[in-house]
Amino acid sequence: MEAFLGLLFAYQVFILYYFALLNLLYAYFALSGLAMVARYARELSEVALKDLLEREAYLPVSILVPTYNEEKTIAASVGSFLALHYPEFEVIVVADGPKDRTLEVLKEAFRLVAVDWVYRRVLPSKPVRGVYRSLLYPNLLVVDKENGGKADALNAGLNFARYPLFCAVDADSLLDAQALLRASRLFLEDDRVLAVGGTIRPLNGAVVRGGVVREMRLPRGFLEKMQVIEYARAFFMGRAGWSAMNALLIISGAFGVFRREEALRVGGYRTDTVGEDMELVVRLHRRAREEGRAYRIFYTPDPICYTEVPADWATLRKQRNRWHRGLWEVLWHHRAMLFNPRYGRLGLVAMPYFFLFEALGPVVEVLGYALLPVFWLLGLLNAQVAGLFLALAVGYGVLLSHLAVGMETLLLKRYPRLRDRLWLLFLGFLEALGYRQLLAWERFLATFQVWRKRGVWGEMQRKGLEAPEGQSHQEPKA
Repeated sequence: MEAFLGLLFAYQVFILYYFALLNLLYAYFALSGLAMVARYARELSEVALKDLLEREAYLPVSILVPTYNEEKTIAASVGSFLALHYPEFEVIVVADGPKDRTLEVLKEAFRLVAVDWVYRRVLPSKPVRGVYRSLLYPNLLVVDKENGGKADALNAGLNFARYPLFCAVDADSLLDAQALLRASRLFLEDDRVLAVGGTIRPLNGAVVRGGVVREMRLPRGFLEKMQVIEYARAFFMGRAGWSAMNALLIISGAFGVFRREEALRVGGYRTDTVGEDMELVVRLHRRAREEGRAYRIFYTPDPICYTEVPADWATLRKQRNRWHRGLWEVLWHHRAMLFNPRYGRLGLVAMPYFFLFEALGPVVEVLGYALLPVFWLLGLLNAQVAGLFLALAVGYGVLLSHLAVGMETLLLKRYPRLRDRLWLLFLGFLEALGYRQLLAWERFLATFQVWRKRGVWGEMQRKGLEAPEGQSHQEPKA
């Protein structure tokens, strides 16, 4: 019995130190993110972007848009991609065997005609059933193929891509008109850059006209509002900190720009994982490290992509379950990097962090909450340890959420309406008092479903672009 009690006490101490170390890392990420966002808010002006646009030197970009059942958003999304401010680019929409009217909507909106297209099949993919060009936009290509999943669709798009850079975007997303310009300039300034990730913002609630986001407003739904805070914290803190260390392992599948040649060298996207976006970035890191090359993969806050986030609990659970399973799959595929000094800070810092704190974090957190009443019933609860645990697990999360909201609304001046800013500050408290714990539970379950649900995506329910009260959305005119 004495040994059992000692084990329980040791576990309490472990949880305390675990969260203390995690919060120290969060503090570093927060400071790095604050410095980066402040610098960009101060230095990057419209005049500088206009100068970049007028330069004769630029790198053409292929925009790859894998799509499945996206009939509600696909026309607006493709319209926004075609309206980007960039000297030379192409949009390649890959219809991955949709079961709805996605392909028909594209044909109607952009006057598509079937063409015979010769291309080099560098990467394997499911068979292509047809290729279409637009009579309205010569830089729009639509590929119809058998269903093979998102990674397979991206590989098919890479086969058709002609330009040195490619931008992978989700079909339910809209890009800021200058997003490509802001991201591609980094490849021009430094030829060591392999990939660049931008900031993802929830599209729900925004005022959209002609496929362009005119004003940011909070969505109506509670879950959608909470995700505004989540996204701000994830991008302005975590990714900014890892980028400063040149150890960024995640570039969101919703928006990322890559050198096409480098992606082809490592074999394109893996089709046996639901974490294909993170896996490609890790593989780019790994290949460059093994070859001893100088390179850079980083996050920058100024290229903006707006994406529709889940509006109901069932869809949100599926998404977070898939994300967490994808993380475990990537860690397993690249387990040779874990704690391996050959990979420098990737092997000794980044990979261990994602294993110990991101992958195992929900397990530690859920067990910590679950054991509190057990310790209390057994009379083993150390009130000081319990108070510190709750302060570290909940209180510090509130602080970080409010810091992220401050960066989003004050430094970057998003959500200009005062009532929206006050709502975000209030929700910063609620997010740590139930919402985060429910998502931790879903990620806890996902940890034990990795092998059973390997490769399972699950269909996402879309509401489409919904205007705030008194506003209307206009689809791109064909």
